Amino acid sequence: MDYVSALVPPVVMAVFFIGLVVTIVKSQGGPNKAKEDAAVDLAFGRAGSVQQSTSNNDD
Repeated sequence: MDYVSALVPPVVMAVFFIGLVVTIVKSQGGPNKAKEDAAVDLAFGRAGSVQQSTSNNDD
């Protein structure tokens, strides 16, 4: 029965990983795609402006 206890954790992790991948793939696109893309663009813009202001302060 040691083999069962050795195989259960990897199998459970594999099932959850497959579920995660399926969820990510299903959530791509759809009606919220533009809103999600805008949020990501905003986050990248903020990160870029913070990085630029930090590099300007180092001069």
